[in-house]
Amino acid sequence: MTRQSITLTEQNDLWLRKHVELTGEYASKSELINDLIRRARRVEMVNEKLATAELSGFTSQSEDDILREFKRDLAKKTS
Repeated sequence: MTRQSITLTEQNDLWLRKHVELTGEYASKSELINDLIRRARRVEMVNEKLATAELSGFTSQSEDDILREFKRDLAKKTS
């Protein structure tokens, strides 16, 4: 694993520290940052695939239609 040094704003550092302490999901801020990056990469990949599918004519739904459908399905899963 590569070791990096980064500079955080006070607000971001506080958020990271609180999140690590309160949730207990992560042993360190580094673990949390790596998870956040993994999630961002996953979102980026999904968005790229959606854009490619939309351009290919795979779907006739607009971006807004897809987003509404996603939010509706997500609300059903969480209720």
